[in-house]
Amino acid sequence: MAPRSFPPKIIRFLPERRWLRWSLLGTCLVLVAAVGAGAFAYARLNHNIRTDEATDRALAADGGKRPVALRPGAQNILIMGSDIEATKDSQRSDTTMLLHLSADRKRAALMSVPRDLMVDIPACRTPDGERSEPEYAQFNWAFERGGAACAIRTFEDLTDVRVDHHLVLDFTGFKRVVNALGGVDVKVPERMKVPDSDLVLDKGEQHLNGAQALVFVRGRTGVGDGSDLQRIERQKEFVRDLLTQVRQAGLLDHTTRLYPVLDAVTSSLTADKGLDSLSELYGLADAAGQVPQQRTAIVTIPSVEHPDYWGRYTPVEDQAEKLFKALREDRELPTHLYNAYDPRNDEL
Repeated sequence: MAPRSFPPKIIRFLPERRWLRWSLLGTCLVLVAAVGAGAFAYARLNHNIRTDEATDRALAADGGKRPVALRPGAQNILIMGSDIEATKDSQRSDTTMLLHLSADRKRAALMSVPRDLMVDIPACRTPDGERSEPEYAQFNWAFERGGAACAIRTFEDLTDVRVDHHLVLDFTGFKRVVNALGGVDVKVPERMKVPDSDLVLDKGEQHLNGAQALVFVRGRTGVGDGSDLQRIERQKEFVRDLLTQVRQAGLLDHTTRLYPVLDAVTSSLTADKGLDSLSELYGLADAAGQVPQQRTAIVTIPSVEHPDYWGRYTPVEDQAEKLFKALREDRELPTHLYNAYDPRNDEL
């Protein structure tokens, strides 16, 4: 049987507000952007954001091995979700996306990287100061080996796209954000239970708190076809529900209700020196939000099941390279990559 292909899918912004509808971390940028209209608790919220100096130093040390930016003015921001606390003795990232803003700020794209995509991970500096060995492994192992710096280097080696900035949101903070919003109403496609968790979600319309929402967006085993690519689509659906709820509640117009959410968001963010302040995050969110809806795309790296590694993926080389080339050269993404999307592959 031929490997099942999962073509990427395009998603638009909501026309009335041009909401960022592209990721869990996109939700955070929308909320952070709200503070740009005033100085509400600015100092405290600004202080919450952690600067990732270790990653900045590691990338500077590897500067000669990194790709060169081909289009001045274009911005590539790698966004990662971290699961450090949940794993106790290690750090992992199951969610990785590249936000690309064109040099003229008239186009934007967000590209998801499947965590189970098999890639070449370079030698990286580990948390204990040693160097890991290069290896061929699934993409999310890079973050576990050497944190954000290793994930960035692995992404750059895969795509030859220069990463200008990065953001990391820990999943404990994700739970705080959802709780601060009062929970979220979602449609659970089928009964879900994450291994090693006592939480179970029943099928149907449900109101989820932070811990339950984390099960919903991270659950994989026993859900649908169990693939990471299907989980990515469910995460996108969750963000649509969350942003709709924020919009309908008029949250951004009520600063007293907004503060706990912003506090949860900023307390969960780690950023490089170019994005470690509210003003810089606001600039990023504002630039992304101003892109016309018809010129905003969300895709996933075209992938198929790996012939030699069960449950893992390998890029569809010709399609992936066309996608990476368009990002490198700051051109519109090849439309055939997402026009071929088959909704039957998106059961969630």
